[in-house]
Amino acid sequence: MSQWDCLLQNLGEWQGSFTRFSAQGDELEDTPTVVSLEGLNGNQTIRQIIRRLTPEPSEKVLEYSTLGRGILFFEDGAFSQGALQFAPFSEFGAELGLVHGDRRLRLVQLFDQASRCDRLTLIREHLAGTTTPERPPLTVEGLLGTWQGEATTLYADWRTPNTFSSTLQIQREGDRLLQRFSFGSGASSQTIASVAEIDGNRLMFTQSLQPAQVVLLPDGASSNCPMQIKPGQSFVLEAGWLIQPNLRQRIIRSYSDKGEWLSLTCVTEQKVSAIQGT
Repeated sequence: MSQWDCLLQNLGEWQGSFTRFSAQGDELEDTPTVVSLEGLNGNQTIRQIIRRLTPEPSEKVLEYSTLGRGILFFEDGAFSQGALQFAPFSEFGAELGLVHGDRRLRLVQLFDQASRCDRLTLIREHLAGTTTPERPPLTVEGLLGTWQGEATTLYADWRTPNTFSSTLQIQREGDRLLQRFSFGSGASSQTIASVAEIDGNRLMFTQSLQPAQVVLLPDGASSNCPMQIKPGQSFVLEAGWLIQPNLRQRIIRSYSDKGEWLSLTCVTEQKVSAIQGT
């Protein structure tokens, strides 16, 4: 399936809202929206209309027939678009989108000129005429357990995609969250262990070379990104979505230690066992 065909999985009228949060996860503003994507000329062109309904109604119309280098799509319509290169002293960011049935979840992560995570925008949408309910806000308890995943990685240089399996174990010990992530097979398999401090609706991973935080958000969503991007360190931008209690998706945009966008990975995870917190 071509990248354009993958984009077409997003056609339709998406009703929802753009909700702005501080970097710490505090809600700042919620704006009802309608975003429609319509295929023209036998789906050779896309017309995208973005309507903000309040407080001051506005409309923006885009038409395009090609895709830029900063965007990649998966076959189910999941995607990410953003900067090709991180550079200090300039604003930086990316959008990460997941699609499941008649619902869509998008997250925009923006960094200021000091490379600090500045704000988040969570976009929760459903197709017009559908009534699938929104998920409850994500909690630490909803993450606990062992998750078996299947992942696909697309590459910014368009080389052949890679698929692999993964296992993510998440356990709570008091105010700490313990993670163990294993992926690959045979000689290429890797395991990464990490510890987060639980701070309200945030998980603070401060012990790594590139300290990061996960913010737990409405609709089962999560935002994972560096608190401040350090030049010379690789990093990832990630959005997660707990679609059902035992089904989660994550989309991960990876950058090199030189700040170059390398790849985009989409993981679908099933919870196979529960781990009780202590």
